[in-house]
Amino acid sequence: MSEKSNSQSYWKTNLKYLAILLSIWFLVSFAAGILFKDYLNQFKLGGFKLGFWFAQQGSIYVFVILIFIYIRLMNKLDKKHGYLE
Repeated sequence: MSEKSNSQSYWKTNLKYLAILLSIWFLVSFAAGILFKDYLNQFKLGGFKLGFWFAQQGSIYVFVILIFIYIRLMNKLDKKHGYLE
């Protein structure tokens, strides 16, 4: 594989990962915390309504988890394409 096609494949995969992870974050933070909060508020987590929990803490936890997932995915992608540190 040529260097240019390797680089293009790398960035295409990187952008795919970013799009998927940012979509998940959007769904958790905006959809769960704002759009569906009334439905989610009928459930409780740790004594708090679930819609409130997602708006205040859940989206932050999910964001931190997504950062670690992105790190892992990028480390695998770097090794696959030969971009090691």
